[in-house]
Amino acid sequence: MKKSRTKTIIWISGIIILAGIIMSNTLICKTEKKDYSDSPNYKDGKFKNTHPVDMSMSFKDMMSSAKKYFSPDEEAAPKSAIPVAKINSSSILTYSANEPRLIWFGHSTFLLQIEGKNLLIDPMLGDVPAPKSWLGKPRFSKELPISIDDLPQLDAVIISHDHYDHLDKESIKQIKDKVNAFYTPLGVSKHLVKWGVAENLIHELDWWEQINLDKLQFTCAPAQHFSGRGVSDSQSTLWCSWIIASDSTKIFFSGDSGYNSHFAEIGEKHGPFDIALMECGQYNEKWSDIHMFPEQSVQAAIDVKAKVMMPIHWGGFTLAEHSWKDPIDRAVLQAAASNVKLATPGIGEPLIIGAEDVSSTTQWWKQY
Repeated sequence: MKKSRTKTIIWISGIIILAGIIMSNTLICKTEKKDYSDSPNYKDGKFKNTHPVDMSMSFKDMMSSAKKYFSPDEEAAPKSAIPVAKINSSSILTYSANEPRLIWFGHSTFLLQIEGKNLLIDPMLGDVPAPKSWLGKPRFSKELPISIDDLPQLDAVIISHDHYDHLDKESIKQIKDKVNAFYTPLGVSKHLVKWGVAENLIHELDWWEQINLDKLQFTCAPAQHFSGRGVSDSQSTLWCSWIIASDSTKIFFSGDSGYNSHFAEIGEKHGPFDIALMECGQYNEKWSDIHMFPEQSVQAAIDVKAKVMMPIHWGGFTLAEHSWKDPIDRAVLQAAASNVKLATPGIGEPLIIGAEDVSSTTQWWKQY
């Protein structure tokens, strides 16, 4: 009887903790608030979305989601670990600067090689996207395309927002000494500095602000999402998408975002794009304002005027109630119906941006 009661207490405690994570993607963490009142996106001590966003969930909804998270459907993760194409450090160092290429690490993390630069995007290189390993589900693959130790010197790390599945503390601590510069939306520097990154290496941008790195231009662009790593710091940092442009190549990285008119605005101001890395996973009707459904992701790629869309924010972790293959299966169907070219490389498989066969990849996920 005592053992049963203990299990019940643990279960209820877990549900309560996870409910907080679902709402804020975080655990409690005290942070110092800064004044960003010069930003049009900052009001009353918090960053805001351009359009109203409903992030409310009833207690019943939170309990239901928490229960499904701890007891997920058998299709929530692959039946076996997803294999990874390995790439060694010497091939990265000798790669031709004339052909920009992406290497996907799963979820939303990429190594981008362009104009002779090595850029790491949304560095979540850990095994579990949570403040404690027991609070999350492990990565679908057992290894990374390249180990952290073998990563080359990184000219830039680009971060879209501060949630655990996009900004990992241990990853930053392990790579910080081989990074020349960090580019983040407003406020994110507070985390990096706390983890040992020199403040003079961090460049914070507001929406529509631009900064150059030699032949590359980075534009911090809008997204419809939220931020916070703890109950006490919700909305204290900005979230964004990114535009990475050279004279010959233009890339759109959506970060996390619900669907709205900002995609069309980005397309009008900065399109067309050679490729759009578009969020396509971890969705739910209960939080449809802050994450897109796959059909919306395809429309967003059309809005930004992308020549090719690559679905991201899937293939790495279980963070929602849908099956792990649902995002990509739905995206494939919608892309075909909308005549949108889709790139679906496997984890670690190099993707050459602008190549004629960039959208001719196989549906590798079918076998898992």
